[in-house]
Amino acid sequence: MADRSRIEWTQATWNPVTGCDKVSPGCAHCYAETFAERFRGVPGHAYEQGFDLRLWPERLAIPLKWRQPRLIFVNSMSDLFHERIPFDFVCDIFRTMKQADWHTFQILTKRAERMAELAPLLDWPPNVWMGVSIENRRFVHRADLLRKVPAAVRFISAEPLLGPLEGLDLAGIGWLIAGGESGHRHRLVKVQWLRELRDRCQDERVPFFFKQWGGRTSKAGGRKLDGREWSGMPKTPTEARSSRALQSWRRGGSPVAVSALVRGS
Repeated sequence: MADRSRIEWTQATWNPVTGCDKVSPGCAHCYAETFAERFRGVPGHAYEQGFDLRLWPERLAIPLKWRQPRLIFVNSMSDLFHERIPFDFVCDIFRTMKQADWHTFQILTKRAERMAELAPLLDWPPNVWMGVSIENRRFVHRADLLRKVPAAVRFISAEPLLGPLEGLDLAGIGWLIAGGESGHRHRLVKVQWLRELRDRCQDERVPFFFKQWGGRTSKAGGRKLDGREWSGMPKTPTEARSSRALQSWRRGGSPVAVSALVRGS
């Protein structure tokens, strides 16, 4: 958890839950698991329990203490819709996001079925984006479940992209992230899969963000596709300010200037 993140499409991470279990091929070489398991058994370490699921009630209020507005990736080290996270705790997380209305929260899940089941029972504030991970054609149905969610922005993360996403319907989708896998056992992404997604996004006016080629490290291959970086972000009025803030922040802008962009002042 950090108030600065190296993930290109966010600014900070917040982990009121850590740990997870594998549910689909995109989980095979999970970066979060690899990191957490390095510290299994280390007394007093936040990952002393490795990647076993753990709730952290004491972390619920952390975003309320971050006064400068920012994009926050929720549960970068878990999945908010994991089956063993109690509904009441999910509600606690949503309550914090609603209270911290100066931030924009980005949630990403592979458990689209539970997301769709709980969505009608949750209070969705306008500063919450909801996304699903789709790594190959077998899981394009996750986008159909995402369309049932009343989030201000619905997005898809096609990372790690393990195959073409034939049959993917982009209706109602406000953003698409794509990228290759990183790590010692990374599986190679093919340029035609990325081009197909980029071209579809351009045709259907969906902002496209190319995160990385991947490799032994996440930065190894850079993030240029066909000679340029693709850094599209959602463009509704509030999110447009967040997008400009993210670009300013990545260029080294001051916290005060970033805050003014997000607040629209």
